[in-house]
Amino acid sequence: MKIHEHYKILELPEMGDERGNLVVIEGGQDIPFEIKRVFYMYGTDASMIRGSHANKKSEFVLINVAGSTKIKIDDGFSTAVVELNKPRMGIYLPAMLWKDMYDFSKDSVLLVLSNEHYDNSEYIRDYDVYKKMISESNAFIQHR
Repeated sequence: MKIHEHYKILELPEMGDERGNLVVIEGGQDIPFEIKRVFYMYGTDASMIRGSHANKKSEFVLINVAGSTKIKIDDGFSTAVVELNKPRMGIYLPAMLWKDMYDFSKDSVLLVLSNEHYDNSEYIRDYDVYKKMISESNAFIQHR
């Protein structure tokens, strides 16, 4: 499976008129899960890297509602970089993808939606451990 088959770029519906633009996001409709957690990052220095983890069960949709951010996605075999720079553009990241967010613009506000409540025990924060888990699960799948 190629890296781009693991994530999905979302074009969110925009409903605007002379008063301005409006983007609506409905869990289970515009994104592929019901929303259980919402958080956002702002005021992040451009030289900082956020994320640097994978999740065993959490799925995410990331949307830069202001400014821009780059997202590096890693499936344990290859990587891709996506720039989020439009408030109606999102990226869906399923569980077990390593993610790094970086190159934040000064005005960046990165909104994150998740299908799970926060649970520290499902975070994989060591890249070597992540690679080992991916290799083992891939070997299991190939031997079925």
